[in-house]
Amino acid sequence: MASQPPVCDFGWPARDAELPGTDGKMHEIFACRGDNGLLVAFICNHCPYVKAIVDRLVRDARDLSAIGVGTVAVCSNDADAYPQDSFENMQRFAESHGFPFPYLHDADQSVARAYGAICTPDFFGFDKDLTLRYRGRIDASRKELAPEGTRRDLFEAMRQVAETGEGPREQIPSIGCSIKWKDAA
Repeated sequence: MASQPPVCDFGWPARDAELPGTDGKMHEIFACRGDNGLLVAFICNHCPYVKAIVDRLVRDARDLSAIGVGTVAVCSNDADAYPQDSFENMQRFAESHGFPFPYLHDADQSVARAYGAICTPDFFGFDKDLTLRYRGRIDASRKELAPEGTRRDLFEAMRQVAETGEGPREQIPSIGCSIKWKDAA
């Protein structure tokens, strides 16, 4: 289990990259932005934390799209050591959950390194100028399903970013499985 640093590095600029998507197309991260911002989610297929939140991520991405915030998900795990996170399994995962956003394969892990991603899920919320305004959790759940009425931390933070250009000053870090890094050669 890993969690990201507790303080959002406000104003940090998003990094662009072009990666293959589970839809068979190449996608630029910046092309996924909406008029009011961009959510970059580092996820994978096998992590129990991701499995617990994936349907809420899909819901939140749809709701964020309606207010002008685009979403893109990236899988950076070492698929050789963790075959459940292979590109083919990413395609199955995206289809089975009805992803309304591109799910991209970061095979060389350069995007995860550029963002400083630590765990799955790890969320980076950017304003319309692509500066970081949120780096927190989706909600208070962990590996469990969230009870009805659980505050939607990620959605509420990104709605605030869309409306004001600022994220909440207090943010609770995401928690999940560590990114599965490739062994250094």
